[in-house]
Amino acid sequence: MDGERADIDALMADMGARARAAAAALACASPERKQAALIGAADAVWERRAEILAANAEDMAAAAARGLSPAMSDRLRLDEGRIRAIADGLRVVAELPDPVGRVLADWTVPSGLNIRRVATPLGVIGVIYESRPNVTADAGALCLKAGNAVILRGGSESAHSSRAIHACMIWGLAQARIPADAIQLVPVTDRAAVSAMLRMAGTIDVIVPRGGKSLVALVQAEARVPVFAHLEGICHVYADRDADVAKARRVVLNAKTRRTGICGAAECLLIDWRFYTQHGPVLIADLLAAGVEVRTEGELLKVPGTVRAEPGDFGREFLDSIIAAKLVDGVDEAIAHIRRYGSGHTEAILTENDATAARFFQQLDSAILMRNASTQFADGGEFGMGAEIGIATGKLHARGPVGAEQLTSFKYLVTGDGTIRP
Repeated sequence: MDGERADIDALMADMGARARAAAAALACASPERKQAALIGAADAVWERRAEILAANAEDMAAAAARGLSPAMSDRLRLDEGRIRAIADGLRVVAELPDPVGRVLADWTVPSGLNIRRVATPLGVIGVIYESRPNVTADAGALCLKAGNAVILRGGSESAHSSRAIHACMIWGLAQARIPADAIQLVPVTDRAAVSAMLRMAGTIDVIVPRGGKSLVALVQAEARVPVFAHLEGICHVYADRDADVAKARRVVLNAKTRRTGICGAAECLLIDWRFYTQHGPVLIADLLAAGVEVRTEGELLKVPGTVRAEPGDFGREFLDSIIAAKLVDGVDEAIAHIRRYGSGHTEAILTENDATAARFFQQLDSAILMRNASTQFADGGEFGMGAEIGIATGKLHARGPVGAEQLTSFKYLVTGDGTIRP
């Protein structure tokens, strides 16, 4: 056992050293070469889609044998449409403005010094993820675009799919004459590799976990390097007394049912009493008709088909066709509920009242706040970032969807003319 652990530590140390060397090369790579690498990878993903689907079929069969949950299986599953989306996402990232070298600020001080704050790569990024094979492409693309090397550690359930997609990324790098070590995939599924990555403070500059609560909690507890992460996506939708009922019905249903297993899925519906008095249980009825289990309390339990909420259902990430629902007395009570039970991910208000919407936006501090829009839009691709490496709910450096621009830091370039300090 100790020998196996030593072997994994040695493997990760070697990958880290190679990533650090690749990062130094990437920092000087032209925007055109990075763009060419991503377009080449996109072409390879589409051309090799049959291979990717075959690899994914192996993963899906293994997942079924292990009894993987429907939500996790949905995250894992690939079809031709999803593969096209992966390829399209790579092309979108390729066409984004290069974030490296952007002048963020430029000023001259009384001493005559000119000071520029310029965007630079972070260096080496470690991404630890479960189930979602598309993260192999998304994370690889965004890190490359921002001039960073990346070490990818996918979950065992997506091993075959991730390897097939990773091969396409490497092909793209080769076509652009960028070191293959710029995008590395950990070749073992042993959890010891995760522990090793979390200790690589001298090599990895940032860790990004994408997965369930247990994975993210482990990373946040044990990492010796900075972490961009969200622990849970406990997203709320509040139907205000001044909501348009047609809009509300569309948004609530989409926010919960479009895909129940993603972090932007609504997990709690708050309904203003006056909306309920005027329109009845229409929002609850729509959810029930769509096969959603509605867990609730009080007056809403009178709606046929609802079930009594258990302790902990408010503030729970179901990632399933289940939602908690509650009546509240106005926007302030909704805000108080979200402050108590939310995870700082995404909240939406449905209202035609500008002042109420402004209060909701001002009083809540989640990473993403929406008005009259589905929480399922909490996604870097939908924000025009091409893709995202994750949603960060912390308040330092990156927050919300983490795209290429958020994967940069900055340095100061100071120019004088024989200038000395008196």
